[in-house]
Amino acid sequence: MKPKEFIEKLEAGFYDGRLIMLYGESALSAQKNRYTEAVRCFEELYPDREEIKVFSASGRTEIGGNHTDHQHGCVLAAAVNLDVIAIVSFHSEGVIRLKSAGYPADTVDLSDLSIHEEEKGKSASIIRGIASYFVNSGVEIGGFDAYTTSDVLSGSGLSSSAAFEVLVGTIIDKHYNEGKAGAVEIAKIGQYAENVYFGKGSGLMDQMVSSVGGFVLIDFKDNTAPVIENISFDFEKSGYSVCITDTKGSHSDLTDDYVSIPTEMKRVAAFFGKDVLREVSEEEFYSKLPQLREVCNDREILRAAHFFGENKRAVDEAKALAKGSLDEFFGFVRSSGDSSANLLQNLYSAKYPTRQEIPLGIMISKRFLGERGAVRVHGGGFAGTIQAFVPNELVEGYSAEMNRIYGEGSCHILSIRPAGGIEITE
Repeated sequence: MKPKEFIEKLEAGFYDGRLIMLYGESALSAQKNRYTEAVRCFEELYPDREEIKVFSASGRTEIGGNHTDHQHGCVLAAAVNLDVIAIVSFHSEGVIRLKSAGYPADTVDLSDLSIHEEEKGKSASIIRGIASYFVNSGVEIGGFDAYTTSDVLSGSGLSSSAAFEVLVGTIIDKHYNEGKAGAVEIAKIGQYAENVYFGKGSGLMDQMVSSVGGFVLIDFKDNTAPVIENISFDFEKSGYSVCITDTKGSHSDLTDDYVSIPTEMKRVAAFFGKDVLREVSEEEFYSKLPQLREVCNDREILRAAHFFGENKRAVDEAKALAKGSLDEFFGFVRSSGDSSANLLQNLYSAKYPTRQEIPLGIMISKRFLGERGAVRVHGGGFAGTIQAFVPNELVEGYSAEMNRIYGEGSCHILSIRPAGGIEITE
């Protein structure tokens, strides 16, 4: 499709149904402008390209299962309406050229798909890693030129990196592989590129939710073949919105805090001769607490207790949503937040006991919401974001209150997106 044709169809409402599905009706006009601007930028970058396709991949929000995935536990998460989009033109030049708004352009020569040490930590390594996976699987890739722009907030816990990985994987799979890989495999390919080429060890949750879309319950008992269940629940009709607030805490010097959680959980698992807590019997854990305290400290034990409760809670949250019981669901969310605060202890760093932006935000949220909705820490914790389920009639006031405390633009009102990585022009 020619760029002009796409814009004409966009303006004529040809894609309205798909855009409303992804972003909601209130955002339709803004998204049309966004896509049009992206096409214009693509044309300036690659004026000789006559045919385009358009792709999108979403950010994600963790709903339940705080710090359970690295112990092969269960996680409930959802794709959100913030996404990264790409305008793409395919060719047979054996090179991928990709320019992301606000970042330097990346060029990956498909004749050299080896790991480049100097690329680690850069987006070019992700592109190269994903391309290598497809090529090693027997897929012949000719190359493409792309312009991408993202509204997935960096550092928000909404996983902008996974959205980018799923986007690139979807582009290659749809055009060069007839879509044969599918959403689950694309998520695994993104994780492979991040782990091996980018140089960051990560679980599979972020990529999986971004790729599959909607509410997703993921059981990581077998990490190589996670069990994925889509939860059918229309959050748009529930009368609630998901609000993510950036509490503006600094992530600097917190690596030790993040690493300590899986390390300490695995120390408890090791006491029972296991690698991860999912392999440990909860009953045996509690029956042997006296002996366990001789080997592990109390925080390690509390964090293990959080895992056992949170692992079951993620499943219970999914069941509550599936049967449409919001009150029950919100009760589990509140319990999850309390467990993260009291057992997991990831609301602030013990190294900086006076920096408590997340507990402050949770306190303000509870005061504002009263008995309605729910609030909890979002993502890894220690600094960053909180998540609140807010009645729609209170959203404007809640957002204003969060922005008053943390600064304008701190609170982001999200909707749950039913689709993951997709081609808009398909």
